[in-house]
Amino acid sequence: MMPVMSLTTEALSTLPFWTTALGLYALLRSGGAWRLAIDKPNQRSLHVRPTPRVGGVVLVPAFLTVWIVASLADTLLVLLVAGLCAMSFFDDRAGISIILRFGGHLAVAVMFVLFGLDMGHLFWSAIAILALVWLTNLYNFMDGSDGLAGGMALLGFSAYAWVAASLDMELSCACWSVAAAAGGFLLFNFPPAKVFMGDAGSIPLGFLAAAFGMLGWQRGIWPAWFPVLVFSPFVVDASVTLLRRILRQERFWQAHREHYYQRLIRMGWGHRRTAWSEYMLMAGVTASAVAGLRLGTQAQMSILIGWTMIYAGMMLAIDVLWRRFMHSPGEGA
Repeated sequence: MMPVMSLTTEALSTLPFWTTALGLYALLRSGGAWRLAIDKPNQRSLHVRPTPRVGGVVLVPAFLTVWIVASLADTLLVLLVAGLCAMSFFDDRAGISIILRFGGHLAVAVMFVLFGLDMGHLFWSAIAILALVWLTNLYNFMDGSDGLAGGMALLGFSAYAWVAASLDMELSCACWSVAAAAGGFLLFNFPPAKVFMGDAGSIPLGFLAAAFGMLGWQRGIWPAWFPVLVFSPFVVDASVTLLRRILRQERFWQAHREHYYQRLIRMGWGHRRTAWSEYMLMAGVTASAVAGLRLGTQAQMSILIGWTMIYAGMMLAIDVLWRRFMHSPGEGA
């Protein structure tokens, strides 16, 4: 029989769904969401109407509160996530320089690696810091379509929670609380979105995708490839797009509309069809990642190679369709 405390903690970890949903409903109903931060369409946007981007200021405090009440995370992690959320909300509302933004992300990554992990070697510490900074930002890069970032959080952190449940209940419940908050947010973000996540949500979620992945690996809950595969729909799209922009000597740090999911929307798929397609991809990846943990090394390698080939095929197909689209009458670069 499960201890009472575990039952209580599991129950608490589902509360962020309701607090996020009710909090967003209240903000939208009262008009407060429009006074906090607004995403106004520009030439790089995929939406046409001004939309509040306040999802993060409800979503993140919802699961942080549960972490504090149920002691699901140490003080360092709570402070780092809260700091990222606060800085990113200020960026959503007023804008901050790219140097200050990335400097803050780097500082958070360094503090987490130095005081939250035990990498044991300077080289591996540096790799962990770079991975944290990259995951923090790529999640933000991929938050450009209705339902996309929320869906990845729901499925990705649910996969973390499911696998960790039998070995580390605190980590499992911490991940469940993040997934639950993402579920509450999706009620208002599924296309057509009534509210956007904003940097205040996407930046902390990206950081946690990497941080929890590293913690699970260090505690022996899963191998290093597991978190990479779970979040690969975001990792692959963002990484390949960034590399292509660097090779073309473009200003890769500037906002753009060249991600593969953005191309699908621009080619007429729309937010809803793109979201459902991405959900199917996310579900397939997370299911195979969880199943792969019960298999041998050779089978795990086969899964990784298989998904590499699938991603390569999908990107090649989108590239071909994109070239045809851009050369069709009435279209231009």
